[in-house]
Amino acid sequence: MAIPGMHGSDHIGFTVPDLDEAEAFLVGILGAVPIYTLGSKRDDEGDWMTRQIGVSPRSVIEEIRFYRLGNGSNLEVFKYTSPEGQAPQPKNSDIGGHHLALYVDDMDAAVAYLRANGVEVMGEPIPSAGAALGQRWIYFRAPWGMQFELVSYPGGKAYEADAPVKLWHPAHPAE
Repeated sequence: MAIPGMHGSDHIGFTVPDLDEAEAFLVGILGAVPIYTLGSKRDDEGDWMTRQIGVSPRSVIEEIRFYRLGNGSNLEVFKYTSPEGQAPQPKNSDIGGHHLALYVDDMDAAVAYLRANGVEVMGEPIPSAGAALGQRWIYFRAPWGMQFELVSYPGGKAYEADAPVKLWHPAHPAE
């Protein structure tokens, strides 16, 4: 079973502490394209923010910016203020921990580009094993601490040899 009419991911939403810093990184480093902006959303008396979004009722969405990122998902980037304050960026090992993986054709060129642009790259590219044999990956951080990953498997992954269904591939979106 699936949600009726579901086609796939439309966007990935995340909150940042500084929208201008995030835009400089997303556009200037990752190559995202700014599409549109939405203004403030608040509810000074009711519980709309809690009921609809699961945040403190007096939280304020200061601004939302939307970006297109290559052949992959769109990005919805929020700037909130909350009377409860904001928790630090979760680690991958935390409940709700996450990362955003980006496919690149040439891992070594991509890592060199990130380092040349002062981006914190975490370690060195790692070759995968087992079903993911043929893939290399590495993590890096946005200026606000969010983890991103580069992945590359230009020759495919081992599981693909006899898989009836393959994972979606951003370099070959029609397949």
